[in-house]
Amino acid sequence: MKKHIFFDLDHTIWDFDRNAEETLKELYHTYDLNKLGLTSCTEFIATYTENNHLLWADYHLGKITKDYLRAERFSKTFIQLGIHPDAVPHQFEDDYVNISPTKTNLFEAAEEVLAYLQQKYTLHIISNGFKETTLTKMNVSKLNPYFQNVIISEDVGVNKPSPVIFQHALDKAKARKEESIMIGDSLEADIYGALNFGMEAIFFNPHKKQKPQDVNLEITHLKELLILF
Repeated sequence: MKKHIFFDLDHTIWDFDRNAEETLKELYHTYDLNKLGLTSCTEFIATYTENNHLLWADYHLGKITKDYLRAERFSKTFIQLGIHPDAVPHQFEDDYVNISPTKTNLFEAAEEVLAYLQQKYTLHIISNGFKETTLTKMNVSKLNPYFQNVIISEDVGVNKPSPVIFQHALDKAKARKEESIMIGDSLEADIYGALNFGMEAIFFNPHKKQKPQDVNLEITHLKELLILF
């Protein structure tokens, strides 16, 4: 009998890629990046998205720091697209970090699903996101009322998939493993992190990637949780 549901935030409830795309389109024109030599906003966003995902994967595993991630993701993108390092607009990162968390695009039916689940379970967030941006996203998107606890890796000192952050989340919730379940999009951080810790997990897979055989539970749309729970 489950009592506690732990959600990842980015790419699971808060639509990171859609919000990032909106922000990057705005900044592309604000900075008039065509004058720097870029010719395609679409290519810029695609290149950034690939670089950002790779850097976040390393961040989840503790291979790089927050500062390194933030310093590299746009710098690497601009240089990869042919911009000279001296011409890279370094304020771009700060503007992105200030604007993107204020976007409010959630995955389809997120609020409906959270409102339903909240009536039957105690909900929590476990996020590897940066503290200041995570709190802004939660506040601006009006998500705080759904969740009893928001566990942020920067506060704990370790990232998912470390068992330390999962234990911290359970302690905070006064919950046991067997009455808890994790829902997230990252196989490494959310799913294997929870499973290796001894907690059940549901893989949120909206892009319908190949599901590993050792992952039993999967959804491709949040509305499927209305049936599962």
